Amino acid sequence: MNDFIYRGNELYCEEVSLADLAKKVGTPFYAYSAATLRNHFKAFDQAFAEVPHVICFAVKANSNLAVLNLFAKEGGGADIVSGGELFRALKAGVDPKKIVYAGVGKKREEIEAALKAGVMMFNIESVQEMEAINDVAGSLGVKAPVALRVNPDVDPKTHPYVSTGLKKSKFGVPIDRAVEFYKAATDLPHIEVVGIHKHIGSQLTEVGPFVDALEKIVALVKDLRDSGINIKYLDVGGGLGITYKEEEPPHPRDLAAAIIPLVKDLGCTLVFEPGRVLVGNAGALVTKTLYLKKGEEKSFVVVDAAMNDLARPSLYGSYHECRPVQKRNGGRFMADVVGPICESGDFLAKDRDMEEPAPGDILAFMSAGAYGFTMSSNYNSRPRVAEILISKDRYFVIKERETLDDLIRGEHIPDNY
Repeated sequence: MNDFIYRGNELYCEEVSLADLAKKVGTPFYAYSAATLRNHFKAFDQAFAEVPHVICFAVKANSNLAVLNLFAKEGGGADIVSGGELFRALKAGVDPKKIVYAGVGKKREEIEAALKAGVMMFNIESVQEMEAINDVAGSLGVKAPVALRVNPDVDPKTHPYVSTGLKKSKFGVPIDRAVEFYKAATDLPHIEVVGIHKHIGSQLTEVGPFVDALEKIVALVKDLRDSGINIKYLDVGGGLGITYKEEEPPHPRDLAAAIIPLVKDLGCTLVFEPGRVLVGNAGALVTKTLYLKKGEEKSFVVVDAAMNDLARPSLYGSYHECRPVQKRNGGRFMADVVGPICESGDFLAKDRDMEEPAPGDILAFMSAGAYGFTMSSNYNSRPRVAEILISKDRYFVIKERETLDDLIRGEHIPDNY
C-alpha cells in the first residue's frame, strides 16, 4: 500500500497537498510518507513473526537519517556497505548489534570503525578481505564476527545490472568452494564465524529464485555443521521487488510462506536486508514544468528535475509513473519528460502518454523512495534537492535543499600556481 492518493483532482501524500507543499518548499523535492514506511516495515516484520529474525534495512536504498531512525524505532537494523553508511546508521540511532556490513571493497579504516562500533557481523566477499579483517581485529585485540557471502549461482530473473547471484558476479564466494573458505576462516585467530549470507539480486518479482537459492544455502549450513562449523545467523539478503508499472511482485507473506518451511527447524536467526520493498513506493519526486517543446517528430516536457536527481530512468531505463499533482482533465499527448541537463540521457520518462501540462504545473514521479536521492549527484553544478517527510497533516524538512555555496564547499584555488 501507499499513501499517495487523489482527493478530487489534487494529489495528496497522507493529509498534505503536494501542490501546497510545492509552493512552500519549492521544487524539485522528494516526499516520503511516514505511514507507508511504517506499514511496509510492519508487513515484513509480521510476515516472519513465527521465526527468530532481524530486519536490517538496506541503507543504500534511502540513507536519510529520519528514515533510518523511523525503522530503528520499529526495531529494525541496517545493512551497510560503507563507512559512511555505518556513520549514518549510528547517528540515526540504529543498534550496532543489528548492523551487518556487506560490500566487496571494505577499507581498513572502515573495518576498524565497524569493529569498534560492535556490529552484528561482516559479510565477507573474498579471502583477501577475510585476511584483512583478521589483521585489523588482531590490532584491536578483538575477534571479528563474520559471515561468508556465498554465491549460489541462481538466476534472479531481474535486470542484469542488479543481478548479483550468478557465477559471473563480482559478489560472494562460489558455493562449491564455500566449505573450504569456511575452514580457512576458522583457522584465523581473530575471526569468529557466526553466519552465512546470500543475496541474489534486486527488484525480484518471483519467489522461485529465493527458494532455489535458499535450498542450496540450507544444505550448505548442514554440511558446515557436519564439519564442526556452527552457523548462528542465516542472512537471506533482500531484493523483493515493488510495482513500478505492471509488475506483480510477491507480498512479504508470500515470501514467508515459501521460505519458513525451509528454515524453521534450522536453529538460525534469519537476517533480512530489504530496501526497495520498504521505501520504494513510500516516496515521490515532485517537480515543476518549465516549458513544453513540441517538435515535428517528438514533443518534450521540460521540468526542473533531472537525471542528477533521479538517475534510474537514464541508468536502467526504469519506469516511474508520472502523475499530475493537479489534474486538468484536458487533452493528452505523447512526450518525453526531460530535465535541464546537457545530456541526451537526461530524461525521466520516454514516449509517455500523459495529460498535457502547462508551464508551472507540478508533476510527481512515483515509486521514487528507493535509489532516488541516494543516487543523486551535483552534475552540471546542480544543488541536490530537499527531502520532506510527511506524517498525517504535518511535514518535516529532513534534508535541506543545497545552496550554491554547498556546491563549492571544500574547494580551494591554490596561491601562485
